[in-house]
Amino acid sequence: MKIVFLDVKSIGEDIDLGGFDRFGQVEKYAYCSQEEARQRLADADVAIINKTPMNESTLEGAENLKLVCVTATGTDNLDKEYLARRGIAWRNVAGYSTESVAQHTFAMLFYLLEKLPYYDGYVKSGAYVGDTCFSHFANLFHEISGMTWGIVGLGNIGRRVADLATCFGCRVIYYSTSGKNVQEGYQRVDFDTLLARSDILSVHAPLNEDTRGLMNGKAFSQMKKSAIFLNLGRGPIVVEEDLARALQNGVIAAAGLDVLCQEPMHPQNPLREIEDSGRLLITPHIAWASVEARTRLMKIIEGQVTEFLEGSAVQ
Repeated sequence: MKIVFLDVKSIGEDIDLGGFDRFGQVEKYAYCSQEEARQRLADADVAIINKTPMNESTLEGAENLKLVCVTATGTDNLDKEYLARRGIAWRNVAGYSTESVAQHTFAMLFYLLEKLPYYDGYVKSGAYVGDTCFSHFANLFHEISGMTWGIVGLGNIGRRVADLATCFGCRVIYYSTSGKNVQEGYQRVDFDTLLARSDILSVHAPLNEDTRGLMNGKAFSQMKKSAIFLNLGRGPIVVEEDLARALQNGVIAAAGLDVLCQEPMHPQNPLREIEDSGRLLITPHIAWASVEARTRLMKIIEGQVTEFLEGSAVQ
């Protein structure tokens, strides 16, 4: 049995993958192009991938391939019709990062809400040393208790954020992009109402035809000027040029993003023009990546390989 990791660096070098050695030969590659993937999968039985496309171009010569495991929830990089024709099974992983993403959501919120970049800079500049008062009120902030937290996408992660927001005293409302998601305990509203009422608006939805470009100039113009916007779903849900303009013109107060339309960040991304960390916080797609979440992810993958091989042996 030969297992090939095609973009193992996306998991992190700190995660122990020794458990896969029991299956047989294991090859690990940091990253690879489509042509390299084609070569490296030529005699593989199992492919473990993150972003590498799995289609006819990369898999045509992989005659032994039986299983593709995606170290993520999204499967846009899989040509599922082609895999089905070839009889190649695939697996993805959901739910492994719920706690990690929810935690990062609140980390981003508090960084922006409590004006932490300003106060950190104030102290480190030495200004506090020469001040006359024990406290400093130049940049006001508010409690989230009593605020309305709007959520786009009340799946596992969105629901966890909603539960935590409730513990902080927020009123939670949500918008279902499909119109089918009904979550007991929280008020579902239409999109216009969500925009108008939210003091905090966070996105935890997948990218699809209902969400692509959902947060555009028109949407931002309907939000409160004091609102904080957070995107922890997928980058293309936001029209980045419109968000940059909204921040520059004071249409909304601040934004925190863990995802972008192009990752790594494109050099011409309009958000690069905003250098004020009090208005814009961008993290490099790390909300999912706590040590615990990544460890959990790979244990699930290991279990999937075990289950598949045991099932194949029975057949």
